[in-house]
Amino acid sequence: MAILGDQAAATAIDAFGSVGTAMVTPFKRDGSIDYASVEKVANHLVELGNDMLVVSGTTGESPTTTDDEKVELIRVVRGVIGKRARIVAGTGNNVTAHTIELSRRSADAGADGILLVTPYYSKPTQPAIEAHMRAAADSTDLPVMLYDIPGRAGAPIITDTLLRLSDHPNILAVKDAKGDLFASSFVMNNSSLVYYSGEDALNLPLLSLGALGLVSVAGHVCSDRFAAMVAAVANNDLNTARTLSRDTADVVDALMNHMPGVISAKAALQAQGILDNRDVRMPLLPADEEQMAFVAAQLTRSGYLSE
Repeated sequence: MAILGDQAAATAIDAFGSVGTAMVTPFKRDGSIDYASVEKVANHLVELGNDMLVVSGTTGESPTTTDDEKVELIRVVRGVIGKRARIVAGTGNNVTAHTIELSRRSADAGADGILLVTPYYSKPTQPAIEAHMRAAADSTDLPVMLYDIPGRAGAPIITDTLLRLSDHPNILAVKDAKGDLFASSFVMNNSSLVYYSGEDALNLPLLSLGALGLVSVAGHVCSDRFAAMVAAVANNDLNTARTLSRDTADVVDALMNHMPGVISAKAALQAQGILDNRDVRMPLLPADEEQMAFVAAQLTRSGYLSE
């Protein structure tokens, strides 16, 4: 049976929270994961206002981390944040059997939920996408957030597919980075699925249409203002929400519009002294000095870095 209205929102908040950041994975100079810095970033994000951390999403460089590393990241993050925030594990990929195995291992490691991206590169048909999502959702008892990001995956999850998937008892939410506000509104209005903005430039529009929260990249810096914006929209205070959206615009621009989000987010965290370096794994390259200066200037302009 579908869960409707306020009950669906309450269920999703209990499962996922409302303000999430897709957490970066820090590395040492030798390319290994820096678990001490993982703890530092996780604690920073919770103290900044996140009640959800997405571990091993694309911003966590999931394409270049091993399954064993992904499982250890969950254990380390859980160890430092305890129950202060939910951990949502990015387990989706373009191999269904692999997605199922990683989902099960993530559940055993202590994840609170799983994030399933549309299978990428292969461009599966809509029936194939639906079958993939159902198989993964069947693999554990954890609540599922679907990740609809056709710009990266190569294929959208169309409205009819989302409506059908809403009947699965474990599939509760959508991280929406499709950029189609009408389609998102239609699904919210015609199913039990709860929406989270997955595109920082559209956080306020999606919240205004009924999204429950957000999963952010810019949240590495400005989750405090995002949390206040989510609360303001929930209280029907759009004037405050608009002000907060304007106040975060420079950070969103710096982290989302000039380089891949993981590169800019690590540059921002290094500028703030939270990370010792901004290293990434190839095929990515870290921010160069010009990019670093740009990110630092935008953070300074927004009040997140002292001059």
